[in-house]
Amino acid sequence: MSEFLLTTTELSCERDGRLLFSDLHITLSAGECLQVMGPNGSGKSTLLRCVAGLFPDFDGSVEAEPALYLGHKLGISLLLSVEENLRWYQGLAGQASPVTEVLERVGMAGYERVVCQRLSAGQQRRVGLARLLICNSPLWLLDEPLTALDEAGHELVTGLITDHLASGGGAFCATHQPLSVPQAGTLELDMSH
Repeated sequence: MSEFLLTTTELSCERDGRLLFSDLHITLSAGECLQVMGPNGSGKSTLLRCVAGLFPDFDGSVEAEPALYLGHKLGISLLLSVEENLRWYQGLAGQASPVTEVLERVGMAGYERVVCQRLSAGQQRRVGLARLLICNSPLWLLDEPLTALDEAGHELVTGLITDHLASGGGAFCATHQPLSVPQAGTLELDMSH
């Protein structure tokens, strides 16, 4: 791998007979955030899924450091408690981050034993965001990270990304709402193909 956390070369993808994007050359270094913007159906989520290795039907190449993908589905079990979900991720990641500190950071302190199906959509999103702090991945792939969050939640996402960049990580985000991350670059996808 080069000095980049993410490199795509001549990345193109067609879905349902429609070209979503073509010949994308993307580089993302440590400390950088790139937000992918565009209308519904322009390929933002598909691009992130290609980078994450979840949608292999593309042309070109993707090289990436270990990444954590947080998509529309949050990767949490609604039948488990908040703490049980995060402990499961701790086991996968081999990390021992104190769950109580992580939950405090995402505004969910006191919810450790609450079953996730009893949480609001915004609270579930915060539990999903807690995964970012449990799993120590240099590259974050975030699909619509502001969905279902209130103003304080937006500030939380900005703070998490800013701290991650300051510690040498990178973030590649698909979003309809511009992120308030200082010096975040923007890649616009359109539907003119």
